[in-house]
Amino acid sequence: MKRNTMQRMLVLNTVKNFNTHLTADEIYENIKEIYPNISKGTVYRNLNELVSDNLVSKVIIDGSADRFEYISEPHYHLKCNKCGGVFDVKIPYMKDLDIQASQMTGFTLYSHNTTFTGICDKCKSS
Repeated sequence: MKRNTMQRMLVLNTVKNFNTHLTADEIYENIKEIYPNISKGTVYRNLNELVSDNLVSKVIIDGSADRFEYISEPHYHLKCNKCGGVFDVKIPYMKDLDIQASQMTGFTLYSHNTTFTGICDKCKSS
């Protein structure tokens, strides 16, 4: 584990406190408001370290910037094709899929990622 610098704590707390799926640039912009001397490189480096330390999760969405969220239980995501928003969906994580895929392929699987795509309610009504 890396040492807890002020910058690392700022990055972690920003991800934690927003409780949403922020991009690295959004995290940088939020931190910059309270700590103007921080660089983008520092934010990116700390995000990568926090992901490596399993304190923050990287959400990879095809066609979008990577998003970051505070570690929680495995879960699925929704991506709006219109506004680009990324949201959690409260469907129970299906660990059986990992087991089934492992048995079929011989892979040692740790988890799977699923993102549903469509149009969110807000975009549908606008």
